[in-house]
Amino acid sequence: MSADLFSILNVIALGSLAGTGIGLGLGYLAKRQKGDWQSMSGKEKAINVALVLIFSLICIGMLAWYAFS
Repeated sequence: MSADLFSILNVIALGSLAGTGIGLGLGYLAKRQKGDWQSMSGKEKAINVALVLIFSLICIGMLAWYAFS
């Protein structure tokens, strides 16, 4: 199945949005976030960035599989 540019960009945008929300939500529940980015340690920053990236990639992959299969 062929996909047009709009569909691909839509999957990337929605997957990034959902993955960011899930990653930040889990970081908050795991008590790895603080009110200010500067008050967080390097490890806490790395964990939050990793959570957002991992869940964004998962959401993009799931949406792409659903939309293009």
